[in-house]
Order: sequence, then structure tokens, then C-alpha cells
Amino acid sequence: MSDVQNLSAELRSRAGKGAARQTRRDGRVPGVIYGDKQPATLISVAPKELLKELRKRAFQATLFNIDIAGKKERVLPRDVQFDPVSDAPIHVDFMRVGEHTRVRVDVPVTFLNEIKSPGLKRGGVLNIVRHEVELICSVDNIPKVIEIDLDGLDIGDSVHISMIKLPEGVRPSITDRDFTIASIAVPTVQAVEETVAPTAAAEGDAAAAAGAPGAPGAAGAPAAGAAAAGGAAAGGAKAAAPAAGAKPAAGAKPAAGAKAGGGDKKGGDKK
Repeated sequence: MSDVQNLSAELRSRAGKGAARQTRRDGRVPGVIYGDKQPATLISVAPKELLKELRKRAFQATLFNIDIAGKKERVLPRDVQFDPVSDAPIHVDFMRVGEHTRVRVDVPVTFLNEIKSPGLKRGGVLNIVRHEVELICSVDNIPKVIEIDLDGLDIGDSVHISMIKLPEGVRPSITDRDFTIASIAVPTVQAVEETVAPTAAAEGDAAAAAGAPGAPGAAGAPAAGAAAAGGAAAGGAKAAAPAAGAKPAAGAKPAAGAKAGGGDKKGGDKK
């Protein structure tokens, strides 16, 4: 038999959006109880108590006894609405259930003996296909969780609903196929290519290769320098040799062995 939790509530006198907003302004969460061929009952619950139950696993698969002014209603949570900004509960629906009522509930899945799985030991990944399984059962026979034993499962093995032992009178809502709940998948290794940055030595070799013989710029550079050097040498030789017929400067002595010019010879003739 399922565990039954207790929750206190207060009656609300009015329905509608305006009345629900006023209830929230008063610091409470509006709600409603319906079903079991009885009129709906408008209630409000303390947000602290509701949040305490919402934090527990399988909230919507848990039976509650709601105490309303001394009268208890046996209910099952059906829906909770949350504020889109603050994520606080703003409305809650409960379904009134009788002794033999059968319901559809989402029961959470839990996994056991992960360290005993050879596939997980070898680096496999637990691929959870369904975190919850919808079951059809009586309200007194709702399982709290569905336990899956991973002992002995290797890479490539899967867990199907037919492998799960359910309590008497409990069956999955999907009956047309043996659906998968979880599997041990092959580990995924992401290959990363290493990019080697060019070193300073490599950059120097590339620059030297660009100036090696055979390159257009390198071939012309030495020739231009050689021509400039040759032109400078020729110009120096021309500057050192005096022009033909030029008179020596005043006071300058002729070089040894040099012959006097034509005027000197004429002056030396006898009259």
C-alpha cells in the first residue's frame, strides 16, 4: 500500500481569476479538489507546506490526506502551475480518489548497482531513455519508484519494460511494444587535432629561403652593387689623371723624368 502524506488546507469562498489573485496576495496558493462524482471544493494551501512536498520525488504519484476544517479528503495531485518568472507555485489541482479507483501515474525510475556494471566500468555511458514510466494501477498500489538493477550489464545492453518486475495489478500504459528505459552506450571520445605554432627558427629558415639564389629579387641585388662599385673605381681613376694639355699649377714642380711642353722647347732655341 502506498504511503499517505498529510496536508492542511483552508476553504475558499469564491472562484475565478480575481479570487485566485486575491488568495495569492494573502500569501496562500489557490487550489481545487475534484472527482469521485462529487462537487469541486475550492481550497488554499500554505506555500511553505506545498513547496516541502514538491521538493520530494514522485509528488504526483503520492497520496495525500488533505485536512479541511477537520474533514479529510483523500486525493492525488494532478497538476501544479508555476509562475514563469519566480518559479513559485501559483495553483494546484487534486483529484479525489476512492478505495478502488484506478489511475495513471508517472513513477520515477532509479538505478541500482552501477559499480557492478562491466560496461560502466569500461567507460560506457548510462543512457537514460525514460526518467519516468507511466503506470496504470489502483491508488492503494502505486509504487514509489521503479528500480532497475544494472548488475552484469555490458556495453550495448538495454533495459526494456518487460525486464522490470512490477507489483501485482500494476501495468504500463504502453502495451503495444517493449519500450526501452535505459541502455549502456559506447563511450564517445572526441578527437582533438593539435596545431603546432611556427617556431622562430622555422620563420628564419623561411626568410633565408626567400633570399636564396634563384629568386628574382636576390639575383639582381648583387649585380647592382657590383656595377656601382665598378663605376666608383673608374671615376677615381679619371680624377687622378690630368687632362691632356693642362698647365701645371703655379709653383708646382714637374714630375721626375717628365718632358717640358712645346713652349719650353721653343724658349730654349738659340736666337
